[in-house]
Amino acid sequence: MFLMSRFNYRNLQGLAVPLMAVTIALLIAVIVIGVEGGGARRWIGVGQLTLQPAEFAKLTVIIYLAAWLASKGSSLRSWEHGLVPFVLIIGGVSALILLQPNLGTTLIILAITVTMFWVAGASFLQMLALLGSGLFAIVVLALGAGYRAERLTAFFHAEKDPDGIGFQTLQALIAVGNGGVSGLGLGASRAKFFYLPEAHTDGIFAIIGEELGLLAGLGLLLLYILLMIRGYQIARRTRDEFGQLVATGITTWVAVQAFLNIGGILRVIPLTGVPLPFVSFGSNALAALLLAMGVLINISRYGNDRGGYMDQHPPDARPRGTIVRREREP
Repeated sequence: MFLMSRFNYRNLQGLAVPLMAVTIALLIAVIVIGVEGGGARRWIGVGQLTLQPAEFAKLTVIIYLAAWLASKGSSLRSWEHGLVPFVLIIGGVSALILLQPNLGTTLIILAITVTMFWVAGASFLQMLALLGSGLFAIVVLALGAGYRAERLTAFFHAEKDPDGIGFQTLQALIAVGNGGVSGLGLGASRAKFFYLPEAHTDGIFAIIGEELGLLAGLGLLLLYILLMIRGYQIARRTRDEFGQLVATGITTWVAVQAFLNIGGILRVIPLTGVPLPFVSFGSNALAALLLAMGVLINISRYGNDRGGYMDQHPPDARPRGTIVRREREP
């Protein structure tokens, strides 16, 4: 984060294609020679020294897509030059991640990229087509694999099998309920001792609720909301379109991932198995997020400097502080 906060984010635009090529190569390597664990193949490495390319793919996809969208201009609203290439790019990356399999990360990447596509100036009809086809694909994928269908069953009918597929869903709620308003005390969780699966990663929010209570849970949620507000403010105030889109993508990443994790623990949505940003155990997820935060800090510092898109295109009289969406062509 420290190094990336001092690396001019505009240089990333020229590195977008090489970064994307390396990311695709690593995602293919995971499928071919990856390390298997927990029924999935998501890591490359030996023993404790592992790399999870899907975590870093979130950032490289943001950088690549921001560079691509910033170069499209008004042609973005055409189906053949805008929507179709967008679907092919994101569909290819998503397919490689789904083969691991990793539906949670795929959902995050889809949420990020669709948000960026809309902010860059996509038409309403393009977004309607994306959302419709996306919802259909999610339903098919959710019902297509046995473990995904079990997660849906655990969400809707956890009480019917409390010792089986509903175990994790119910134990997470029990842990949060045990904490009450003020919690049992730091380190006093009982759920983390063989009751709640993956208590240090996917279920960490339930442990926070049990040990520190409702107030700490709300405080953590407030921090994510403040980070989201600040991130979108940075995007709104940035002068060049590439920086605006990267800031939008990074902020959406943190917001969506936090919602998927906390929503799954509180049974607002089905469990997706994604880590809680900055909190869950996992060096790859934390490293990827810190790299992204470094980029966001750099955009916050230098996004208003001269040399950006606005200074290179003075006829565009868009005032400072205007959000990235382009005005419609007459």
